[in-house]
Order: sequence, then structure tokens, then C-alpha cells
Amino acid sequence: MGYNSLQACITDLEQNGYLIRIKEEVDPYLQMAAIHLRVFEHQGPAILFENVKGSKFPAVSNLFGTLDRSRFIFRDTLEKIKTLVDIKNDPIKAIKHPFKYANTALTALSSLPMKVRGDAPINFGRTVMSQLPQIVNWPMDGGPFVTMPQVYTEDADMPGIMNANLGMYRIQMAGNDYIQDKEIGLHYQLHRGIGVHQTKANAKGQPLKVSIFVGGPPAHPVAAVMPLPEGLSEMTFGGALGNRRFRYFYDDEGFCISADADFVITGTVMPMENKPEGPFGDHLGYYSLAHPFPLMKVHNIYHRKDAIWSFTVVGRPPQEDTSFGALIHEITGSALPKEIPGLHAVNAVDAAGVHPLLFAIGSERYTPYVKERHPQEIITIANHILGKGQLSLAKYLFIAAKEDNPDLDVNDIGAFLKHILQRIDLIRDLHFHTRTTIDTLDYSGDGLNSGSKVAITVAGDIKRELWNELPASFTLPRPFVDYKMVMPGVLAVEVPKNIRTSDMPLMLEILQEHLAEDELSGLPLMVLCDDAAFTAQNLNNFVWVTFTRSNPSHDIYGINSFTEHKHWGCNGPLMIDARIKPHHAPVLERDPEVEKLVDKMGEIGGVLHGVI
Repeated sequence: MGYNSLQACITDLEQNGYLIRIKEEVDPYLQMAAIHLRVFEHQGPAILFENVKGSKFPAVSNLFGTLDRSRFIFRDTLEKIKTLVDIKNDPIKAIKHPFKYANTALTALSSLPMKVRGDAPINFGRTVMSQLPQIVNWPMDGGPFVTMPQVYTEDADMPGIMNANLGMYRIQMAGNDYIQDKEIGLHYQLHRGIGVHQTKANAKGQPLKVSIFVGGPPAHPVAAVMPLPEGLSEMTFGGALGNRRFRYFYDDEGFCISADADFVITGTVMPMENKPEGPFGDHLGYYSLAHPFPLMKVHNIYHRKDAIWSFTVVGRPPQEDTSFGALIHEITGSALPKEIPGLHAVNAVDAAGVHPLLFAIGSERYTPYVKERHPQEIITIANHILGKGQLSLAKYLFIAAKEDNPDLDVNDIGAFLKHILQRIDLIRDLHFHTRTTIDTLDYSGDGLNSGSKVAITVAGDIKRELWNELPASFTLPRPFVDYKMVMPGVLAVEVPKNIRTSDMPLMLEILQEHLAEDELSGLPLMVLCDDAAFTAQNLNNFVWVTFTRSNPSHDIYGINSFTEHKHWGCNGPLMIDARIKPHHAPVLERDPEVEKLVDKMGEIGGVLHGVI
């Protein structure tokens, strides 16, 4: 089967117990997001909001809130699409096994985009931005945002749908300096296809035509977030995944219109026309602040008769985009290792906000004739990873040699870090990249998009037995009196609130002098933080605090550290300063009064009773 609309998917989900309806009026300012967050936390169903305050359009969220639900939605095509991606990365398989892959080839052929006439359902009516659900997710957001858009642009040098880009980039609908109903903000980050298209349009002095699709068959938003192999169109992929060809036409102004979408917003982006966009509560768990981003001048907003607004809520992981990531991994999990020789597995750690932290496993085969192995090939692999698309936004890359433990799993945070810490040579294994690009949403660096990276490459035998608890003789100097073990070999050290940033060099000097003569081989990592109890509470807290609040070049220190021929290392424990600094963005916090409203919805007789 293939859904021909978002409504068809919603009906199917409801009939199979995967969706609930909320009939009472809900406020798009914070309340809808709060409901979504609470339902997601309980691994609950998709949510259809039938009565959105201030808008005639209903809204749906949490469609992809669990991997099981995504598997249900794409139950007829998921295996075929995994095979399609597989043979795209290794076409020789189709030649060697033509009958095995014949059905997949037919799936690929039938998924080619289909141009249709303009009398499609999307042409039912027109509206304006202020009539759409004005959903604000977090208290400090700069306005309402489109959070589940499919942003379509074409290549000025090679126009047409087969060379187009479909991506999911957030859209600010109102607020700041935007002229109501006429202007919106288009936010996109590094390594996005739309950036190539805008660069080409700018070079020609032309406006970039943008079509924003919202809703439509669920395969379409999935296609917009897929990291597809070069040469595989998002529209083709969406057709194959949805078992229904992507239908489109061009309106009188030359904008591409998705015939099956619920809404299509068209507009133009002129060269170098920007306005402040943001703040926005983002997927690292902090606000991304207001910065100049492309200004889009709205031309038209099309909608279908039974239009349903699709949205999501992002924040500190895990969130619905975590489940998106799980689906992406299920489809493309084997693709990346085939592109990088020697790479066996890589995981962008969701609990750390995805981009800040990567775990990887590679082969170490350069000198098999030498008895004592050390990192060589995995350094080459690490450089390849940090130069690969969105993986290049990572700040911390830990890579281990497969030969040391064939059963090592990049998805097991505790076991992977223990493997690293048992074997790391702090004199040798840290390789820094300074003054480079990091995630646009990451404010730990020294400017927008600017920061550093460190590749920690570990190969060889176990070097130390990690401390499970602190020896009785272990002490830290004042004012570092609160500290807790996080896991074997890792200590969270609380920095008192009254310590100013300007005092930290002296504090670090005191700490290093106190520990310089101690035997600390069982404690290879210390994390300086604002709250030791919170940081040590669980591994998710630990990786979130440590890797979202530190910039490797500025915040990594070490006991008895040295620099030799431009290489930095230390002879004692590594220290990461993971405090919140003055230049960091605020942490996302929920509104207590709105949370009380959601609590009541979960009480007996409430619409969410039994769900939350």
C-alpha cells in the first residue's frame, strides 16, 4: 500500500491504535508542544489536535515518535528501500544477482516523480501565514516556527526536479522584524544542499525560488531528512519509500508545487537579503540565538480541502527527531562504512546532541608485522570521517580498533567509553583540529559555526585498571569539595558557582599542582561541571554536559601537560571544562504553569489519562 495523503496515514494509524485525538481547544503557544513532549516521553501515540486556538486548521505531531510506529507506517516498503540504498552504494550486487534485485529495480523505476495537472487537491484554497497554527515550542522562542517542513529548491545551472534539493530546515513564521504574512525566516546550517543552490542563484544575481511543503504522505518528510547517496534524488526516494510516485506541477509563477502536500508556501530569497532569525529551542537542549539568516518573501500559500498541519518539537535528546535518526540508521546503516575504507561502524551519539560526539570503530592493519600495535590506520579513518558531510560538524571523535575487541558496539555508551579509557595513551592519542567549523547550533566555540575538534584514536592492549570508586587517600583541594564518580575511570568535579570565568586559570593551576604527584592511572578523565550530582546521575547526563558545553581546543586540560612539536598531551588525567560559560546559549526549560495544565489532562477523565 502507499498513502496518498497525510489524512490517509492518520486514518490508518488511528484504526490500529497508534493515534489519539484531542478535541478540546489547545493553545499553540507552549501548550501543544508541552503535550507532545509529555506524550513522547511516555512513548505514546501520534497526536491529532482537532481544535487549535486561532487557526481553522487541525495539527498532528509525534507521527514518527517511535521506531515501531515508523516501521508500521512503511511496513510494505522498508525492506525494499533498504535494499535500494544498499545497491546504490554497491551496484555490482544487482549485476551479480539480477533476479534477487529485480523487484527493487522495479520499485526504483516506479518511484520516478510524476508531473500532473494543476487541478490537484493542493489547489483547493489559499491562506496566509497568520492563519496557520502559530506553534511556539519554548518560552524564549522568537516566534512561531514551521518544524516539519520540506524545503524545495532547484539548481540554477541544472533546473528541474531530478537535480532539486529537498531538505528540512526550520522556518520562522512571524516575530522579530518580519513583516506579518509577507516575510519569513529561512534557517539552514552548514553542509546543506540549499546552500549550494543559493550560492549559484546569488552568483547569477537571481532570486532563489523556494517551495515549502508541509504534510503530505509521510514518506515526504522522511525523504527531506535522509542523508542520501550522491545522485539519488529525495523525490525519487520519497516515491520509493511511500510506494507512490512524487506528484508535482509548476504554478503560474514557476514554483514547484507538491500535489499531495497539505500546504505549500512559495516565495523568493534575494541575494544577501537577511534578517535576524531566532531564538529557537533546538536539538542540543539549548536555544540557538538570533542571527542573520536568509529572508524569504512569501508569494502564495496553497492548501488542500482537508489540510492538516504537521509539526514536531525538538529539545534535549531524546525527542521525535531521535526516532527519525533511528529510522535513518535502519535504512542507511551499512552505507557509510562502505564509503570509508576500514570503517566498520560510526554512531553520532544522540544523548550528546548528535553532532558534538561521534563513536567509531575502524581497522588497524597498517603494520601487522609489528607486535605492539598503535593508532595508524584509524588516524587516517578519523580524518576521513571528519571530512565527510555533516559528520565534519563533530567536535569529539573517539575511534577504536576493531582488532582489540570484535564485539565492541558504538551504540553502547558505557562499554565503548570504558574500552577507550582502558587503552588510551594520553601522551599520544589526542589529535586536535583548531579554528574550524562546528554545528551552527553549538555555542561552545568562539563564534557562530566556529570551534575546534579532537580525534581520540585508541588501539592496543589494556593499559590500566579503571577505578570503580575513589581510594580513601584521594582528595581535591578547596574549592573543589564536591565530586562524584560517573563510571569507571571518570570523575565529575563541581566548580562552585562563585568561581568566575576569569578565576579559572588560577583554579586549574591549583588543581594541577595538587594532583601532579599523585598516582592516578585509574582515573584518566575528570570533568569540571556546574553540578556533579546531575552530571554523574546517568550516562546520558554525562555525555550531554561534557560534550555540548566544551570546545576541545579551549576546554581540554591535563595534569602534567606538555606540547612537543605542536603535539599536545598529558602525563596525568585529562580534564574537560564542561561548565556553562558566559557565551553559551541558555538551557531549555519548560513553563511550570503550562506543565500543570498538561498534568490535569493526564488525570482521570482527562484526554491524556492512561497515555501520560
